[in-house]
Amino acid sequence: MATADKHHRRRRRMAATMSKSNWFRLSSFQIFGFMFNQRNNHKLTCLFTIVLILTWQCLADDGYEMDDFLKREHSLTKPYQGVGSSSSSHWDLMGNAIITTEHVRLTPDLQSRQGAVWSRIPCYLRDWELQVHFKIHGQGKKNLNGDGMALWYTKERMQTGPVFGNMNLFTGLGVFLDTYPNENNNHEKKYSPSTQRVFPYVSGMVGNGTLAYEHDRDGQSTELGGCTALVRNIPHDTFLLIRYTKNRLTIQIDVDGKQQWRDCLDLPGVRLPQGYFFGASSVTGDLSDNHDLISMKLYQLTVERPEEEEEEEELTVPSVDNFEQLNKVEVQEEGMSGVQLFFTIVFSIIGVFVLGVVAVVMYGRWKENSRKRFY
Repeated sequence: MATADKHHRRRRRMAATMSKSNWFRLSSFQIFGFMFNQRNNHKLTCLFTIVLILTWQCLADDGYEMDDFLKREHSLTKPYQGVGSSSSSHWDLMGNAIITTEHVRLTPDLQSRQGAVWSRIPCYLRDWELQVHFKIHGQGKKNLNGDGMALWYTKERMQTGPVFGNMNLFTGLGVFLDTYPNENNNHEKKYSPSTQRVFPYVSGMVGNGTLAYEHDRDGQSTELGGCTALVRNIPHDTFLLIRYTKNRLTIQIDVDGKQQWRDCLDLPGVRLPQGYFFGASSVTGDLSDNHDLISMKLYQLTVERPEEEEEEEELTVPSVDNFEQLNKVEVQEEGMSGVQLFFTIVFSIIGVFVLGVVAVVMYGRWKENSRKRFY
């Protein structure tokens, strides 16, 4: 019996010891789990904060969200595989434009050259942003270089003409990087001195198919606005941004090497139809430069619109609200030159003489007919 009691007491002590051990293990796991959860909560909090910061940075001004949605079919980037004459190409070359490993050279630094590159696919985005990386450089000294390059969103494509290598009377949007002041060197100036600008100069124009760009006067009469941009022979990269959203046209430049956009034009009330083509062109004359297009990247913008704007009728012709008020260029009345005045006087005298002769002849016939009646 004594032996049995000893075994029974030993089992109770072992059971108590095991209970204490199990409790310790359980408590240890609970404490470790609590610490693990606290650590996870801290990590989750940090992760959530980072996500919020990144989301906030992705939100842009004016109520639109930049989705970073690159539209590759409307973009021109290295290695330029989608440029050429093949059926699968998205872009066409024109004129003297050539492709290198680093850029699309619209025109070389040679006289009387013109070149262009045009998208084959029409763009049906309602809100978009075009970022352009370009370079203009050459051997000519200041004011002895030209003529510049242009960026297009137009109904027409693959046309040649006097407007930086593209046709005049275009339909759509043109943004001009003008490097030579034609109007400032014109002896027959018809604009006030206050309209003179510092070149190179960036400007925008909306054409409706009947509005002409006056190249000899640098397009001042049709300009929507612009800014000076020292873009020639710059040691760092130069960029231009065109944004069209909610009928608002914005042009910004980054040409100072600071990686910051600077406002150049901001204009509401601009109405551009969908289905137009993007392009870039350039031209040289007696003066020249290398005009290189490194990339054109088109991004789709997501914009919240009221229901009434969603049901807006489809545009057919580009327009700008209150365009007459935006045209601040004062055009003086054109007077007659000395030669024009001389010929006007001569033809007036001849006309009076002819009328006099006709009157005399008619009067003589009338008198002769009067005499015959009396006989």
